[in-house]
Amino acid sequence: MLKEILIFAALSSSAIFCNAQKLSKTAQELEKQGYVNIHTLDKTIVVDLMYSRADNFTGKVLYTDLKEAYLEKEAAKALMKAQKILHQKYPDYNLKVCDAARPMHIQAQMWKVVENTNKQRYVSNPAHGGGLHNFGLAVDITVVDKNGKELDMGTCVDHLGKEAHVSTEQQMIQQKILTKQQVANRRILRNAMTAAGFHVLNSEWWHFNFKTRAQCKALKYKVIP
Repeated sequence: MLKEILIFAALSSSAIFCNAQKLSKTAQELEKQGYVNIHTLDKTIVVDLMYSRADNFTGKVLYTDLKEAYLEKEAAKALMKAQKILHQKYPDYNLKVCDAARPMHIQAQMWKVVENTNKQRYVSNPAHGGGLHNFGLAVDITVVDKNGKELDMGTCVDHLGKEAHVSTEQQMIQQKILTKQQVANRRILRNAMTAAGFHVLNSEWWHFNFKTRAQCKALKYKVIP
C-alpha cells in the first residue's frame, strides 16, 4: 500500500512539474501572482491572443511567449458565467478571448505606438496607471459560431476608430456605417457579458471591465509589471 502511495505521489509530482515546464515564463509569473488561466475553468471558451501575433494595431508581436488568457480569479469566474449565459440562448456560439491580463511593460509598448497621435485616446497611458487589463480585470472578447467563425461585429477587434463605438451604434446604422445585424451581434455579446457582471467600454465594443478604476484603487489590486 505504501509503495502504491509513493508511486502515485511521484507521478503527481511529475505531472505538476511537466505542466510547469509547458507554461511560458510569463504564464508562470501570472500564476504566481494569483491570476487564473481561464481554460482551467472552462475549456469551451476560445482563446486566441491577438498580441501574440503581428496582425494587431501595433503591427508587432508583443506577447513573445504568452498563449494563455489569464484573469483575476473573480473576473475569470464571471467570464465562465458569461459563457454559460451565452450557451443558454445560443448553444452553438462560444466566447472568444482576444486579450485578457496584460503586463504593464506591454502596455508601455502599445502606448509608444499611439502617443501624440489621434489614436492615443484608445490606449491607457502607463504613466497614469495604465488600464484594467493591467490588473487582470478586463477582457477583449468576441463571439464565434460552431465553426469557429467570428460573428460580424462591423469591425475587427482592435479597431481604433468611431466604428467601434457603442453609444452611437443606432446613428451609425442610419448612416449605413453599420448594419442592423452587426449591431444585433454586438448585443448578443453585450447581453451575455453584462449579465455576468462585466461593463462594456463605450469606445470599444469588444472591451469589458469587471471592476471600475475606483473599485480597483479602493480594493488595492496590484498592477502586473
